[in-house]
Amino acid sequence: MAASIESLFVEIASLEEPIEELQTLKTAVLSIPVSALRDTVSGLRLEVIFSLLNTNDREKIELCVDILGRILLALSPVHLAQNCRVELQAGLKHPDDTVKILALTQLIVDISSVSPVSLGYCANSSFISQLLGELTGDDVLVRATAIEMVTTLSHSQHGRQYLAQQGIMDKISNMITGAKSDPFSSFYLPGLVKFFGNLAIMDSPQHVCETYPAFQNKVFEMAIDPDPVMTGVALDTLGVLGSTVEGKQVLQKTGEKFNAVLKRMSKLASGGATELRVRCLEAISLLITLQAEQQTEDLLVLTESWFHLLSNQPMEMIRNISTQPFPELHCSALRIFTAIAPQPWGQRLMIGTPGFMEFIVDRSTGPTKEAKDAKFELVGALVSSSTAADILGSQHYLRLRSYLREGAYYVAAVATVTTEGAD
Repeated sequence: MAASIESLFVEIASLEEPIEELQTLKTAVLSIPVSALRDTVSGLRLEVIFSLLNTNDREKIELCVDILGRILLALSPVHLAQNCRVELQAGLKHPDDTVKILALTQLIVDISSVSPVSLGYCANSSFISQLLGELTGDDVLVRATAIEMVTTLSHSQHGRQYLAQQGIMDKISNMITGAKSDPFSSFYLPGLVKFFGNLAIMDSPQHVCETYPAFQNKVFEMAIDPDPVMTGVALDTLGVLGSTVEGKQVLQKTGEKFNAVLKRMSKLASGGATELRVRCLEAISLLITLQAEQQTEDLLVLTESWFHLLSNQPMEMIRNISTQPFPELHCSALRIFTAIAPQPWGQRLMIGTPGFMEFIVDRSTGPTKEAKDAKFELVGALVSSSTAADILGSQHYLRLRSYLREGAYYVAAVATVTTEGAD
């Protein structure tokens, strides 16, 4: 196969319209594992394929992009930066977005993410400046892709430092503010919010929310937006922010603003599209989770107050959701109980809710593997808590330990009696 790929490169270089040969080459490079393809293509003249991008022939462009995408995946970012600089620059300037985005933009970001040196190379070669310029381009779809790429770049510390030096955080904050007056902002606004959500976790929730208040305000707006796409992004972002102690404290400082959002989350969790309900329940579980080492008096008061904002009877509300015939809802509801299980106030609610301890050890609820795993995790969270035995009582605690010892998939043996002479 290696020989055929090399010969195809030679043949394509000699033809004016090598459509059939490109189709054959595409099949060849896709049929070889990436690890094996690396040795085959490392010495090939990729400019043969790059040069064919200079056309308006859509079929030819798509074939070249597919071939290059596979080959570029096999080669190391450093190799590409050293050997394909001119071709990459030409690709980034191509008028066709298929060429400029689907293959090359991701590649430039991958190269830049390797190390500060590789980032410096791409920056000095104007690759990154072209990408950043797309953030405010006229094409909203290109803008959305550019935002996604910038978010990927921010995953590395040197990437975040570079973006800060270039004023990108301020630019994206201003884009969030200006989105109100842009009728097409729904295409790229979720990406802007995801960028800052990622930044908050990588950096500091307090620093990000205080430095870029437009981000936090927009998240709260989106949480009550009737558009399920906007709401879903807001829920995911709130869950990410609230998964850390610092993030919880930032949200608490907003007072009634966040309380209103929690009440909205309660309504979303109780009814509506299943996918949005699941995302809502997952966000709630992250917001009220506290590890044992995080359980200060103030934080325990905080998570308990948030839980009670969900409903006048939050335990019943979540248990009712868990009994509905949707496995994903069942598991997400159980994860909320798992979140409060290590916290003393959560244990007091459990023992004080009629029938709840029996519900926990009832193996007939949730027949799927995921449901059994979620129930087992809940039991484990209770058993491992240092306060559970005293609060729940020895009888319940011993039953939970027995459940844990039996395992997640334990099935009690059922005795059968046969009668002599029966059919």
